[in-house]
Amino acid sequence: MGETFKASCPEQILDVIQWAVSEEQALDVCGLATKRDYGCPPGPDVNVLDISGVSGIDLYEPGELVMSAAAATPMSEILAALDEHKQRLSFEPPNLGPLLGSGICAGSIGGVFACNLAGPRRVTAGSARDHILGFHAISGRGEKFKSGGRVVKNVTGFDLSKLMAGSFGTLGVMSDVTFRVLPKSEKSRTILVMTKDSASGIKALTSALQSSCEVSAAAHLPADITTGSVVPYVAGAQSALSAIRVEGPGPSVEYRTKTLRQLLSEFGETEELHTFHTISLWREVCDINYFVLGGEQIWRLSVPPADGAKVAQKILDIIGGRVFFDWGGGLIWLAIEARPDGAYREVRNALKKSGGHATLLRAAVDVRSQVPVFQPQADAQVRISARVKNSFDPKGLLCPGRMN
Repeated sequence: MGETFKASCPEQILDVIQWAVSEEQALDVCGLATKRDYGCPPGPDVNVLDISGVSGIDLYEPGELVMSAAAATPMSEILAALDEHKQRLSFEPPNLGPLLGSGICAGSIGGVFACNLAGPRRVTAGSARDHILGFHAISGRGEKFKSGGRVVKNVTGFDLSKLMAGSFGTLGVMSDVTFRVLPKSEKSRTILVMTKDSASGIKALTSALQSSCEVSAAAHLPADITTGSVVPYVAGAQSALSAIRVEGPGPSVEYRTKTLRQLLSEFGETEELHTFHTISLWREVCDINYFVLGGEQIWRLSVPPADGAKVAQKILDIIGGRVFFDWGGGLIWLAIEARPDGAYREVRNALKKSGGHATLLRAAVDVRSQVPVFQPQADAQVRISARVKNSFDPKGLLCPGRMN
């Protein structure tokens, strides 16, 4: 079993990585470790670099809508600071702790950007990658480097921030990140449409997203999913529901809500959730709460929204399971009974016609160590990824195998 090195400042991170380079010792990097089971597991003899001590908000300027924080700063601390000034992270990052069995902790801000997480608001706000302004990091060469700054116009040359977001710690260890924040909406409403099936439900979402009503989230919950909601009206609907959220100033929200209910009435009966229940519903959609219990293997599928219902049904017909849809039908959350191979062939074969990709988000270590967790890349992408990895970490010491 490898050693564990704890760092409490960027200089200690640098020291450990430089030691690892000189000794050719691999390092599995973690902050609060809530997403340690996201991706392929490290080998049994890999050393651990624990950066949970590198924490704290370094800068917060509400008037400039910008914040800088050490990489392992807990999300609870970030969100509390933003709440004080009625601001938020507009890309709505999910809390994967309960789903991955690591507790209720929402993880660290560095982990959010390293995994490029985003919730329901991604359809309009983009992902974490679209909100990072800059960072400081140490590469697998044992060298400090940085990118960007505290305002968008400071991002010149190669925008390495976009490259680091979603790299799962395989290119460098970020010691701090700077990112945009936005004001919270004055009001938030959700229109619920009772639909007969997923195909018609996703058509309702498409109609709403293509309207002029500035929808901020669009999800479809089949009838077997709605029963697991904490929102009374959703749980008691006994029907599949399409949920459409609108946010903004009060008069604007009221007008858009009325417009959408008229527009969507052709798809089924409509109902409206006010702010309290709206927040509850989208939190459970964001955090995939419907699949936390049960021990099922969880897949995350990204497909063209128009093909979402068809792809999901094809998988359910072959292997069974439960699904619900986010991002207007383009994101499919799939829960299946545990299988030694995670049913990865069946899942990925269902995507071939429409394209897209599938990630095995939750499965036992022995399953994730044997099957391709992430969507296999085309040969050209493999070569490009290898060249990028070699530029930052030529000896392959940082989080080895994490994205295999």
